Amino acid sequence: MSELTVPKSLLKSPGGFNPTVAMFVAAVSLLALTSCGYWLWDWSGWVCFGGNVLALHLAGTVIHDASHRAAHRNHAINTIMGHGSALMLGFVFPVFTRVHRQHHAHVNDPENDPDHFVSTGGPLLLVPVRFFYHEVFFFRRRLWQHYELLEWVASRAALAALVALAWNYGFVEYLLNYWFCASLVVGWALGLFFDYLPHRPFQHRQRWKNARVYPSTLLNLLILGQNYHLIHHLWPSIPWYKYQQAYRHAQLLLEAQGSPQTLGLLAGRDFRSFVYDIFIGIRRGQRADAPVSERALSSDRGAPLQCPGAATGCDPGAGAGPGVGRSGQSRNGARAR
Repeated sequence: MSELTVPKSLLKSPGGFNPTVAMFVAAVSLLALTSCGYWLWDWSGWVCFGGNVLALHLAGTVIHDASHRAAHRNHAINTIMGHGSALMLGFVFPVFTRVHRQHHAHVNDPENDPDHFVSTGGPLLLVPVRFFYHEVFFFRRRLWQHYELLEWVASRAALAALVALAWNYGFVEYLLNYWFCASLVVGWALGLFFDYLPHRPFQHRQRWKNARVYPSTLLNLLILGQNYHLIHHLWPSIPWYKYQQAYRHAQLLLEAQGSPQTLGLLAGRDFRSFVYDIFIGIRRGQRADAPVSERALSSDRGAPLQCPGAATGCDPGAGAGPGVGRSGQSRNGARAR
């Protein structure tokens, strides 16, 4: 079954002026445009707010791909886009990166998956507030490497300086209404489409079933490929705009593995659970199935868990995809069959 997988060409980090670079430029340009529209051209407040929401929505996918080194193969460009999109969203790039890779390594583990709390720690309506837990998790688990603590200090100092300038020069109201509130809207969307919908019912840790796909060309455009979230978890070095293409290559493999390929939201019990999560959402004492290291590696010999190699942007231990890497060995050392 190992031949039923995505082409290696899809695993390579892109270069040049790729769609993620274009999206980053569009996000920065939109924020600049709406600011000028508000202060100089007397634009409607709703137009400015909507433009900022769209800009931050784009930035959410940029930082996500940059955290996997899938935004650009040039490290400096990838890092600039990661830090830039993080500042737009009020995040810190190394915090997002390290915490997100913990999510990939421990999907649906109540103790070790930081996104599990974001999705199940209370009402869906409060997901943006629970994103602050990422910073707590980062420091509690001491996840920083090299100079990342200094990067955190610099990023938070920049945010504090912006707030101080807003206070001194009288644009605090704009900052709160058109940036902070826009960030809350986008934070809710990110929590819903990146965390909650792909991983519910949060009971599977086996890599073929710990996330889902729900194919749709329209959703692929609106939520920038996150309806193919399982594809991302299996092959995290694939950029967002190639998820749909990768899914078409891997569809038969996913069917053979019993991977969920519907949203699974409208059936009676699932719909009631969704309504519960909107208003209450606390899931305690829920036992997930066996972790990847115990079940997936022993039962899916046809496609052993692999990191395709540093050139692809895959981070070992951060949700590497099934397929054979340059060494031809799986993560537990067994030769690929």
